[in-house]
Amino acid sequence: MTTSTTVSDKTLHEALRATLDATDLDVLGKKYEGKVRDNYSTSDGRRYIVVTDRISAFDRVLGTLPFKGQVLNRIAHWWFERTREVAPNHLLSVPDPNVMVVRECTPLPVEMVVRAYLTGVTSTSIWTHYKNGGREFCGHPLPEGLRQNQRLPQPILTPSTKAPKGGHDVSASREEILKMGHISAADFDRAAEIAVALFAFGQKLCAERGLILVDTKYEFGKTADGQIVVIDEIHTPDSSRYWYADSYQERFDKGEQPASFDKEYLRRWLAAQGFVGDGPIPAIPDDVRVEAARRYIEIYGAVTGEAFEPNTEAPLERIRRNLGLG
Repeated sequence: MTTSTTVSDKTLHEALRATLDATDLDVLGKKYEGKVRDNYSTSDGRRYIVVTDRISAFDRVLGTLPFKGQVLNRIAHWWFERTREVAPNHLLSVPDPNVMVVRECTPLPVEMVVRAYLTGVTSTSIWTHYKNGGREFCGHPLPEGLRQNQRLPQPILTPSTKAPKGGHDVSASREEILKMGHISAADFDRAAEIAVALFAFGQKLCAERGLILVDTKYEFGKTADGQIVVIDEIHTPDSSRYWYADSYQERFDKGEQPASFDKEYLRRWLAAQGFVGDGPIPAIPDDVRVEAARRYIEIYGAVTGEAFEPNTEAPLERIRRNLGLG
């Protein structure tokens, strides 16, 4: 199920010069800057999350893509609303195309990554691990004879440490994560339970739309009253890998890469330039940035069944107005 986009080449190219790269809204509260999101914590238990147009891959910030923040914010909002009966989340309101207001939570020091296929291009991906002879990943045994992009016997939970900004996340088993002493077994197991349920829900909904939810990561936080909830984002093109279902088997049989529309396109382009996370970041040409943006927009339509209508106003001025900051 694909919905055509109304965003023209002209609009995308014009937006290259007006992306939301950074914010300075300290009047909202204490600022924490992530790779993609600028967070402002208030004194009354809320947090403003401004989703910028920054693009990250290989744990590095690479630049910006037009309308990326709007796409991420809208698709996360869409999934948060549809998964409330599966798992509690932190969303309160969406006052601007790039902004969410959420409950303040204490983040758990682990990401829950769920994988259903043997894929990936990074040095730490499950496919690279398997290709190099590894037959166990995060405590899960992997059978012999699997090929790149092949479906795993069943989805597996592969937790990851959360590295400080600029660092690299490390995949580890439950036992290894618990041994680090940063999270209790009860909190880990509750987050893992939610992650598995959300992934199953996401796979089912995506299958109804002709999509494969290949893998995804979930982040969790604990509210002031001790409840574990989903935070940050959910099933966005930044946190998830999506393939088209109708062409998957034919491409797999031919040894071709699946048709995808997530940031894997940009990862592959960078890898072709010899960049997989270390060293100077190659300059990304405008046509590559536009194509990457188009894929983000395409996934919004494919998942939600709605056409993406971008807001083309100057983002910082619009955000200030919508948040009542003048």
